Amino acid sequence: MWYLNRGNGLDMNVIPAWKEGVTGKGVVVTILDDGLESDHPDLEHNYDPYASYDVNSSDNDPMPHYDLTDSNRHGTRCAGEVAATANNSKCAVGIAYGAKVGGVRMLDGDVTDIVEARSLGHNSQHIDIYSASWGPDDDGKTVDGPGELATRAFIEGVRNGRGGKGSIFIWASGNGGREHDNCNCDGYTNSIWTLSISSTSQEGQVPWFSEMCSSTLATTYSSGNTNEKQVITTDLHHTCTSSHTGTSASAPLAAGIAALVLEANHNLTWRDLQHIVVRTAKPANLIDPNWAVNGVGRRVSHSFGYGLMDAAAMVRLARTWKTVPEQQVCEINARHLDKQIPPRTKVTMQLIVEHCMGVNYLEHVQAKITLTSQRRGDIKIFLTSPSGTRVTLLTPRSHDLSRSGFNQWPFMSVHTWGEAPHGTWQLEIHNEGRLLGSIAAGRDASTVSFSGTTVTASSIYNDRYPAASSINARIPKVFQQYDKIQQFYPELQPYSSIRDEHDLHMPPLPDGLAGQVPPPSPPVVKPNFAAGSSSSASSNNFQFQTSGKGEIISGSKLPAAPGIMLGSGGTSLFSGDTASPGKPSRAKIFFPDSDIIDAIPRKISSSLQPIPPSYVSSPYYSRTQSSFISSSNEQKHGKGIYSLIITPYN
Repeated sequence: MWYLNRGNGLDMNVIPAWKEGVTGKGVVVTILDDGLESDHPDLEHNYDPYASYDVNSSDNDPMPHYDLTDSNRHGTRCAGEVAATANNSKCAVGIAYGAKVGGVRMLDGDVTDIVEARSLGHNSQHIDIYSASWGPDDDGKTVDGPGELATRAFIEGVRNGRGGKGSIFIWASGNGGREHDNCNCDGYTNSIWTLSISSTSQEGQVPWFSEMCSSTLATTYSSGNTNEKQVITTDLHHTCTSSHTGTSASAPLAAGIAALVLEANHNLTWRDLQHIVVRTAKPANLIDPNWAVNGVGRRVSHSFGYGLMDAAAMVRLARTWKTVPEQQVCEINARHLDKQIPPRTKVTMQLIVEHCMGVNYLEHVQAKITLTSQRRGDIKIFLTSPSGTRVTLLTPRSHDLSRSGFNQWPFMSVHTWGEAPHGTWQLEIHNEGRLLGSIAAGRDASTVSFSGTTVTASSIYNDRYPAASSINARIPKVFQQYDKIQQFYPELQPYSSIRDEHDLHMPPLPDGLAGQVPPPSPPVVKPNFAAGSSSSASSNNFQFQTSGKGEIISGSKLPAAPGIMLGSGGTSLFSGDTASPGKPSRAKIFFPDSDIIDAIPRKISSSLQPIPPSYVSSPYYSRTQSSFISSSNEQKHGKGIYSLIITPYN
């Protein structure tokens, strides 16, 4: 089973999680699908009748109805991914092979609102996780989601399920990629109450079936090109398959990982789990040209969300996790706007958030759009946060010829997770076609709602970093333990550093955190790491000690957190070996607690003077006393000053 632990960065770190003693024991997962072959030799040991029901036939037996084409095999395949028995020489092993698994048969018949509601609410005090690999047609033209009853079931689940901690709903993001579908038009995966999961192939590519959208939170494995492996699991008639595919295969893998996490900490709420996913998902090695960095320094993608789920990292974080503060929601509207959108033009709305004081740390953002269009598939929508994060809420869909437009459709985004909502948001609605559209006003006006927390009170969110002798600052980070890396020169000792507080680069902190700076104290740096420093109290010069050849990287006004910087293959950050004009090379920062962070030097001004050659070429401190960075910085990276944006790296 190639996707459990490959040792090359392209894996979900499941085996290390097992080695820490978690198998999903005590956790119950149910598969909402077309049935479950409960007597399958790889499932019967973990089968849970109390997590099972046949909604289609109104009885307690979820066994699939067999036909000549084995069309009702889907649920049995998904169940094996979650909880197939270990060490029995059968098909495979489930991600959470110690968990209990059930099935709700609800897709083999008319899938009505009441069928969905009964399935979503089945035995919610017994079932922890609901895994669903279905949704509206992935045809590139459908806009559909849960009805009134199913919506109530979702709300009831997250409010009261699992003894008030909230049912976990894990949803496949959809297979309409070939039809240019967008999963924000799927009201199930586009919901704040579901944990939306996308797919990546064996080689970290975006699969041909995968849909892009801003509601996808994270990614697990599935199939890809014809020469790439697929998912191994149970199949009908007590058989096995090695060809389970699509995002249908990805959601159950995520459900299995979630079961491991809940065993590590059964007190996690449904929102806690989403926070843990965001903070531990691995963007590294997933190939997407459109990776972006949001306003708090996290890499995020419309194809992969925050990256590949990491079971071991999630389990470790869950063990020390403190429950997030209560969810707060506020909403602003654009009632004064009533504009036409002529062909090949756009309408831009400025939405100012001033009084949303209950939300200082964003989780979900929903833009509820009302508009008319003579060809709905021509519409493209963007939302830009005050921190500069630009989110694509809707891409054009060539098959969508509908004249229905959108009526308060909630386009959801997780891309601004951790940002503060206060300031000016920009909503852009583009008409890419040749026909007229318009934005509604008055009672039907578009609105934007923000959900999140008042403060991020837990110390897990914000860990202390050594910054200077006069301040210990806090910056948002992913809390993730790694083994110490001994090849970094252990004899290196920190040297004295003095920097002004305003010269320290930090992502914006919520108001509730701004006061959480501790009293002045000396920096704490382990012997095998060196801290960044200034050459004097008034200097804007800044240095980093690197490993590899021991180069110093310095420059005018290069604020960043202290640590050891590495370029690719030991190359220093500003060398041209891995860079091209306007595209600085990537670096890794190793902080004193051995956490790994990715950093991208980002140009912050083109009007300022370039880094003087005297700064970039003169050694301030070095183990080798060699030359470090040539004066060709301007040619390599373009005229300007560069700042470090710190982002999760796994």
